[in-house]
Amino acid sequence: IKLEMPTINLDGEVTVLATAPEVVKALESCVMTWQKLIYTVLEEQLKKVPQGNGPLAEVDHWCERNDTLSALTEQIKLPAVQKVLEILQEAESECIGDLQIVLIDLKKHQVEALDNVKFLSTLKRHLKNLTHGAEFNVVLDTIPSLMNALRMVWIISRHYNTDERLVPLMERIAWEISSRVYKAVNLHTLFKEDIAAAKKKTAEAKSTLEQWKKCYFAVRAQIEASGREQHWEFDRKRLFENTDYMASVCQDLYDVLQVITEEFYNIFGPELKAVTGDPKHVDDLVSEVNALTNPMEELTFDPFSIKSAHDWKVIMEEFKEEVSVENVNQIFVQNLKDPPLYKNHPPVAGAIYWSRSLFYRIKHTIIRFQEVEELLASERGKEVKKIYLQVAKRMKEYEDHKYNQWRDGTGRTLSVLLKNTLLTSSVTEEPVTTKKSVHFIVNFSPILQEIITETKYMEQLGFPVPEIARYVALQEDRYIRYADRLRHMLDRYHKLMGTLNEAETKLLDDYIQELRKVFKSGHKRLSWNSLGVGDFIVQCTQAIKKFESLVHQIHNNSEDISNRLLLIESTNLFKFPLSKNEELPKAKEFFEYVKCERAKDVASMVRKYTAIPQLLMKVEGQVANTTTGKSPKLTSYYAYWENRIYQVLTQLIVKNLQAFNAAVLANVPLFQTEAVLSVPEIILQPNASEIDRMTIQCIRDCVEVTKCFIRWMHGTCLECPPQRVHEDEVITFSFYSDISQNPLIIEQAILITQNVHKLLASLSKYLNPWKRYHLLWKLDKNIVMEKLAAEKLACVTFDDKLQFYMKVAQEVTQQPLIKDEQFIRLQLSPLAYTVQENARGWVTSLGSLLNESAREELLNLQEELKVGISVP
Repeated sequence: IKLEMPTINLDGEVTVLATAPEVVKALESCVMTWQKLIYTVLEEQLKKVPQGNGPLAEVDHWCERNDTLSALTEQIKLPAVQKVLEILQEAESECIGDLQIVLIDLKKHQVEALDNVKFLSTLKRHLKNLTHGAEFNVVLDTIPSLMNALRMVWIISRHYNTDERLVPLMERIAWEISSRVYKAVNLHTLFKEDIAAAKKKTAEAKSTLEQWKKCYFAVRAQIEASGREQHWEFDRKRLFENTDYMASVCQDLYDVLQVITEEFYNIFGPELKAVTGDPKHVDDLVSEVNALTNPMEELTFDPFSIKSAHDWKVIMEEFKEEVSVENVNQIFVQNLKDPPLYKNHPPVAGAIYWSRSLFYRIKHTIIRFQEVEELLASERGKEVKKIYLQVAKRMKEYEDHKYNQWRDGTGRTLSVLLKNTLLTSSVTEEPVTTKKSVHFIVNFSPILQEIITETKYMEQLGFPVPEIARYVALQEDRYIRYADRLRHMLDRYHKLMGTLNEAETKLLDDYIQELRKVFKSGHKRLSWNSLGVGDFIVQCTQAIKKFESLVHQIHNNSEDISNRLLLIESTNLFKFPLSKNEELPKAKEFFEYVKCERAKDVASMVRKYTAIPQLLMKVEGQVANTTTGKSPKLTSYYAYWENRIYQVLTQLIVKNLQAFNAAVLANVPLFQTEAVLSVPEIILQPNASEIDRMTIQCIRDCVEVTKCFIRWMHGTCLECPPQRVHEDEVITFSFYSDISQNPLIIEQAILITQNVHKLLASLSKYLNPWKRYHLLWKLDKNIVMEKLAAEKLACVTFDDKLQFYMKVAQEVTQQPLIKDEQFIRLQLSPLAYTVQENARGWVTSLGSLLNESAREELLNLQEELKVGISVP
């Protein structure tokens, strides 16, 4: 489309040409032609619609409009056209106004077309994949990126940001996806293809249709989550109604293919031929299966059209009805050996229930066929009826076989089971001692319970049951009641026995044997047919109750003893004194305090210990009816508690030594020592060896606490009296001899001693810098003063020495006077005071010497002055 240029000569100035009437008139005629042409082109372009149903048609539509309008726009920009407009503008022509209106409209539509082309071009690659992609996987991969690109167009574009523009485009995309599915899933050829490939194609088609909707809602959720973009809410019916329906049809087709492969072809093979013994019949069934899809291959309507939804539903219902008989037959054959049972159903009756439920399913289908006579009269109907009769016959034979097998075995089995004893145990040989763990079990066979249940269900199914089975079923409540009472009784017994340790089991050996004698009749004599089952349970319960009472009494005493031992074990044998006015005790005071507090606690511990034999005698009275403390029946029980006491005392000493070692290493001072000058050395007071000795003695005293706990005589809980070895030597047997040799205790004692020794060495090393002042006390002050007096030192020299000693006295006062290291506080004040006093002593001596020297010089000066005055 080209604008026709004026034929007159336009050379010359605009102002001159605008005054020439013939020029203006010619140009006005030309402009009116342009106006009409542009108006016509715009009108045609606005009437045009995309040529095709797919999204690429819309892209081509905007490209064509953009090309046409851009060509006109570029011609308007030509210099000749612009000069014509300028001349008419200068001449104030009326036609120029009408042209400007058309040009503005042209510009508006051209800009819109250009903008739309620009944004639609971002979609073009995705739309081509959607339209021309070779496989469904290409389409599946394209849809998410296409939907994200649509979102960007929606956000940024000035024209595709309204429902009126974007919805039709998305509708075209939905049409293109549907078209791909329609072309690929062709029912006339689908069932003739390889079944696996057909299933794959149908599944991919359904996924593609669902992907369209899924991606739409995913982008919508992103837009809503951002809170900044315009809401994405379009007419869902226009976008998804058809694709959703097509997806449902694809699912139907997939189900049909699945039924054919999984439920028929995989079953009607060699295995089924072997089971049925009728290979020809199986082959006929395969032919019938192949014929199931004939109605779908010969459709006279479009199955993917939502308008044909009713017709398609009818086809699917017919298919399902035809499949049902074969499906049930397949289920029956497949699960013959291991049929699925309803909850609480027994195996045999449950299998018969299962078989009958399948029969009712196919019977229901046949009844529906009978309602329409022409269906049953057809060749297909006759074949279905034939299959039905064969399956029904096979099911009846299955039921009869199951029932006869159960009936024949039930009588024999019940006779054996009812003769079972009430109880069985983990130990069968005699005699049973307490060294053997005996566990009793209620000997009520699960098979007996199963027979009772089978009997009830068999009667419900209408089968006659053996008389003995009916009798046992009527006694079910009695058997269950007895079994529950026996289980409760044995649970109580086993729980009680579980509370006994080895020592208590040996202690109560006679009582346990008596209790097991009561159980013996249920274990050896009484059966489920016996009349005395109830009396047996009562006797056992009473015996357990009596034994339980005795056990509780013993446990109460054991708990009392354990509490006393716990108090002994938790005793603190290293109680430290509290500081008074922030003044820590001296080392000797500290260790004396620990010793005194320990003595008080040991006395309390011994009282708790000496009360234990009385508690054991109380147990003796309960078990042996004596209170001697030396009953042979309690020999192992005494030994058990004596061993417990040994363990408690060992733990007591180990834990206390560990706690004391921790206190030694902790940076919390517990006592103080002083650094003093003991010419010529600087030492601790008390010295390191004394602190070492006091520490070792404190550890020894801790271990010797166990000397206060006297051992018991062998086989008793009575304290062993002192034994005279020689006339002047008496030995007291205590726990000390064993505990003091314990490697853990020896190791802990050595560790504490080493740590204290290291600490004292560290403190001594800390005092080394003070040795730099050793000349203050090492030199003899008198000898040094006599030597200085003989040397006749100058005043300046005296001043240097005085300054030095005064500086030393001052320096000492600035040193730290307290050193805390681990559990010792070192006081340096006494040492600092001594060094300071020594420095001051030197200052005093030097001052006296200087004073004496100055005085002598003054006297000599006076004598010289007198001699000088007396000369004439």
